[in-house]
Amino acid sequence: MFVKLCGLRSESDVAVAVEAGADAVGFVLTTSPRQVDVDLARRLVAEVPEHVLTVAVVRGITAAEAGEMALKTGVAALQLHGDYPKEAFDELAGQPFQLVRATALGPDTDVRTGAFGEELLLIDSPVAGSGEQWDITRLEDNRPTGKWVLAGGLAPDTVAGAISVAAPWGVDVSSGIESSRGVKDHGRMREFVAAARG
Repeated sequence: MFVKLCGLRSESDVAVAVEAGADAVGFVLTTSPRQVDVDLARRLVAEVPEHVLTVAVVRGITAAEAGEMALKTGVAALQLHGDYPKEAFDELAGQPFQLVRATALGPDTDVRTGAFGEELLLIDSPVAGSGEQWDITRLEDNRPTGKWVLAGGLAPDTVAGAISVAAPWGVDVSSGIESSRGVKDHGRMREFVAAARG
């Protein structure tokens, strides 16, 4: 099970994520309680060993701005979160980072990984980063294909159940591993990785 821990903001967050066995770590570069600036993100990315995927997470900015930020931070992947059209992914094709398409499940959502040229598809709750659980049984009628990651309201005590229902390729968590909004709980980070793989 591929596990991404998102919204990391400190060297200790990164160290615990790597030690816990996370496959990917996410750094939020746009407005959020978890936002880090480009300089801090670049320093944190430099602390991550090569076998762990580093992901810049953005929403509400243009593809060009997002691409520029990703290049400055040196991440291995860029996550466009929200209603980005296929044209945004086309614009970023050929850059030296992977693309992650993160979206909520709607009636018209294309749930085929790679449909927009992305390497990874992330299906999130309608209110990203809120910690709100959403009805993942809706995936039964619209099951994603390929490398897709489940997010939205997951926590150490709910992730195993969510995996058994949705059968994703991977899982992603941010608020479910926090002690308060934007502050990571290192114990919960370890528990989440263990529970996702248990």
